[in-house]
Amino acid sequence: MSNVFNFTFVPWFRSVAPYIHMHRGKTFVVGIAGEAIAAGKLQNLAQDLALIQSMGVKIVLVHGFRPQVNEQLHAKGHTPKYSHGMRITDEVALDCAQEAAGQLRYEIEAAFSQGLPNTPMAGSTVRVISGNFLTARPVGIVDGVDFQHSGLVRKVDVAGITQTLNMGAMVLLSPFGFSPTGEAFNLSMEEVATSVAIELQADKLIFLTEIPGLRIKPDEPEADDNPIDTELPLAAAESLLKRLPAPLLPTDSAFYLQHCVKACKEGVERSHILPFAVDGSLLLEIYVHDGIGTMVVDEKLEELREATPDDVGGILQLIEPFENDGTLVKRDRTEIERDVDHFTVIEHDGVIFACAALYPYAEAKTAEMAALTVSPQSQGQGDGEKVLKRIEQRARAMGLQSIFVLTTQTMHWFIKRGFVQMDADWLPEGRIRKYNWDRRSQVLVKKLN
Repeated sequence: MSNVFNFTFVPWFRSVAPYIHMHRGKTFVVGIAGEAIAAGKLQNLAQDLALIQSMGVKIVLVHGFRPQVNEQLHAKGHTPKYSHGMRITDEVALDCAQEAAGQLRYEIEAAFSQGLPNTPMAGSTVRVISGNFLTARPVGIVDGVDFQHSGLVRKVDVAGITQTLNMGAMVLLSPFGFSPTGEAFNLSMEEVATSVAIELQADKLIFLTEIPGLRIKPDEPEADDNPIDTELPLAAAESLLKRLPAPLLPTDSAFYLQHCVKACKEGVERSHILPFAVDGSLLLEIYVHDGIGTMVVDEKLEELREATPDDVGGILQLIEPFENDGTLVKRDRTEIERDVDHFTVIEHDGVIFACAALYPYAEAKTAEMAALTVSPQSQGQGDGEKVLKRIEQRARAMGLQSIFVLTTQTMHWFIKRGFVQMDADWLPEGRIRKYNWDRRSQVLVKKLN
């Protein structure tokens, strides 16, 4: 039993280590829907957040309280009122929101104080500090609807939050803000988390929600052929948002997506939508290659895109050294010019640093990923993984169920990323005819679920 555990633990820990290094010193803003706390997930979430913080991540935690406020309103015989996807906060609702916020803050602080033996919190000391870090303004009257005590974030105390994070504490924010005259406003968790992430220029904005992420076909129900779209480039996310109906409920596809898009457009590199129903979803998204929810990523710093005819020279220059040493099969310029639309590239300041091509075999519901190449200048920085994810995304969009590679020297890189070795006779008929039996390339396949 011990040997089996060692066999699985050691490679797993090694695969996680690069992500631990990558995220050390970074700032994450985590928004937890009130529904997660109502569903009894707080204890495990606190343990996971404490673990992430112990690995050097600075965390701002924003809690929601939609169901808790509604419960208080029902207890007082009042019906919750919404318009435009926002709560209308009258005097009674404001009182309920203040009570709910106080209760939840107490529960959250208690959850981070439990350093019990034989739990992930054993020996941990997590200081949680909250305060008046937000200044608010009223929503006002929209389309004739008076939102009363509902507010929007006017200003974030960036210096105060940064100083608190640098002291090693976790910052806890309730969706509450005060005007300069001391008037209280009920805010939404999503708007608070997004505003804080933008003002801090956080490295990640993460929402733990009722939805598992965005499906490849968001207007169709869950099905085997409609999996979670694990990575959405910002441009694709903006395009999708325009096609979706205006969100009214947190379970609507566009509800969290609109905030992720806004954050990425204003400087937050990555925004995530995760399901709180999956135990450990935070850890799976942050420390595992494929993640579990949907990530919206801003790629303006280095453009990850489909190739154009202008890229042929750059692709040739990139792959030539690898063709010369036998890592890649030789391709002539005519072939690359003909197939350039099959290529995905990473380009920075006019230089192509990585590329790969996707050749579909539609009848077999699969595609070959060929010529995956990363410049020696940028190896070890995750460019290969970015190209792989985009290739997977392109294959899913074509309705394919798997991708495969043929390799003689880089098997382990692909196996670490979910590929499985198969016999050559697994290949689709059209590819077997072109298989070079003398080269004896290994066939590695990854299912797209």
